[in-house]
Amino acid sequence: MDLSHARALSAQAFAGDPVTLARDLLGAVLVRVLPGGERLAARIVETEGYDCPRDPSCYVVARLPGAAASMAGPPGRVYYHVAYDQPLLNIVCRPEGVQAAVLIRAAEPLAGEERMRERRPVKRRLDLTNGPAKLVTALHLGPELRGQPVDGPDFYLVPGDPLPDGDVTTTARVGLRRGADLPWRFLISGNPWVSAGKPSA
Repeated sequence: MDLSHARALSAQAFAGDPVTLARDLLGAVLVRVLPGGERLAARIVETEGYDCPRDPSCYVVARLPGAAASMAGPPGRVYYHVAYDQPLLNIVCRPEGVQAAVLIRAAEPLAGEERMRERRPVKRRLDLTNGPAKLVTALHLGPELRGQPVDGPDFYLVPGDPLPDGDVTTTARVGLRRGADLPWRFLISGNPWVSAGKPSA
C-alpha cells in the first residue's frame, strides 16, 4: 500500500452508528505523519463502539473533564483522553450534538516500526501495539491531535478491504460494569495483535 497517495476516509464518513463503524474499521490503516515527513502505519485489528444515547457505560462521561463536549463534537474528530494514566484514541461518531465514538483498541504495525520502538522499546514485538494505550504511544499520537479531523495531514485513516463476517469475532467490551453485556467489541479473528483484554461479560 502506497500510504503517501492512499485516499483517506473522510471525517464525514463517521457520521453514522459507532457500533457499525467499529466493525467496519477493522482492517483500516492508521497513518501518523511525523514532523519530518516519515509515515508510521498500523492496521486496526480491534475496536469498541460507544453510543451514549443507548449505552449504560456512558455514565462515566460526565466525570471526565471535557468528555461530554468532545464526544458530542463533529463526526470524524479525534477524541484523545487519558484514563487511569493510559492515553486512548477514540474517533467521534454520529452528527454533532450526539455523544458517540469508536475506541481503537489494537493494531498491527505496517510501517515505521523502528520509530515506534523509540517510543515503546519492547522485548516482545507483539507488545508494541496490542493494546489501546500501547498503540497511541507507539504511533506518536498525542494531545495535540485532540479535536483534529481524521483526514488531516498529520493523521488519517486509509480504508482496508471489507472483512467477511467469518473473519470477525464479536464480544462484550473490556473493563465495564454497566453495559457490560453489549456485544460492541470487534476483532479480527485469530490475529495475534489483538489485545489480551477480557470481555466484561
